[in-house]
Amino acid sequence: MKQSGLTLLELLIAMTVLMILGSVAMPLSKVSSTRMKELQFRQQLRTVRVAIDTFKQEWNRDGDTLLGPLCTKYKSTCREVTGLAGYPRSLNMLLGVSLQVEKEAARPEAIRRYLRRIPLDPLTGRSDWQLRCYQDPPTTMSWCGKDVYDVLTTSQDMALDGTRYREW
Repeated sequence: MKQSGLTLLELLIAMTVLMILGSVAMPLSKVSSTRMKELQFRQQLRTVRVAIDTFKQEWNRDGDTLLGPLCTKYKSTCREVTGLAGYPRSLNMLLGVSLQVEKEAARPEAIRRYLRRIPLDPLTGRSDWQLRCYQDPPTTMSWCGKDVYDVLTTSQDMALDGTRYREW
């Protein structure tokens, strides 16, 4: 009488093959999730940096010289919302600037928005971006508080390519 089934040796070989495949798949899934976070991080950086650049183009100024189209039209608002180089005074300025005509300062004409909300940093899970001023050196770890020229992550982690996320 012939019995069908697997021998102990066949079971051990099958389990060994499954363990080898599992040990290869685990690091790949970890790298894949890290790569996805890096992609999201680059997107959030790009979103904030484009908003800062757009704000700078519209509200550009050099000290007391008003250069941007919105800056020349709304002079008092320009001095309130921008630093001396024309960058926003804070990230919150990107959420909305009330455009007020000089003669009718009590009634806003419109609101100019650059971001709907301040995006979350995918690496930290919070919107606690490190800010840099226009006059700050690239390696600074503190913000001067006068304007927002750039944003960096507060994460100290290393990227897959060996650089620090703060350098992106």
